[in-house]
Amino acid sequence: MSISRRTVARSVRILGVATASSALALSAAGGALASSIDEFSAEAKCDGAKGVITVTDVDPTGTPAIVSVFLENNGADVKKVGQQPVKGSSKGVTVSFEEDWEPNAVYRIHVKIGKDLDVDIAPNLTTPSTACKAEDSPTPTPTPTPSASSTPSAGARPSPSGAAPAPGKATIPPSPAAPQGDTSAPAGSVSSAPSPAAGESNLAETGASSRTGVIAGIAAALVVIGGGAIFFGMRRRGASTR
Repeated sequence: MSISRRTVARSVRILGVATASSALALSAAGGALASSIDEFSAEAKCDGAKGVITVTDVDPTGTPAIVSVFLENNGADVKKVGQQPVKGSSKGVTVSFEEDWEPNAVYRIHVKIGKDLDVDIAPNLTTPSTACKAEDSPTPTPTPTPSASSTPSAGARPSPSGAAPAPGKATIPPSPAAPQGDTSAPAGSVSSAPSPAAGESNLAETGASSRTGVIAGIAAALVVIGGGAIFFGMRRRGASTR
């Protein structure tokens, strides 16, 4: 059975197209895997007085990954801080590892995605040069203590009103209350109230204080009338001399 040239050419063409398609697919997959580590980032932060290391995944495909954090010393792992799964998104998904990191410490962040990716985030994470510290809490206001002057001295008796006597002063006993009954003064007794002054009694009897305003008004009116009379008199005399 002979094969025509047309059939051979068609077969070669189909095989070439398939090979090219496979090469493009492999190239795209390789590029995706090579750039996927760039979708991870790490940072050392403070949560109050405690340190924390965060890893953020911005993989838009949401491929599950395993993130591991190691403390480094001279290029070797000192301890494994922790390991957590993460499934990224275009907005970013963050996982946190509690770690009281020291200033300028170095941590290695390792990312593993199935059998396709098993690499570290480059470069390694270096913590800030300042350690975390607790926030300043407000100082409580001290409660005032009673002073020694407000404490009654030994042997002092309370006053009748209930208040404690001042220290260093003698307590005077209250005088006996006057007997209830007729409180009017006995007949014939001399009053101790001062008698009004002589000038005050005369003013009260004559009523001079109430007439002072009237007299002052009359005097002012007379002064005005006299002044007017003098003015018109001088004016009339000037007119007659002309």
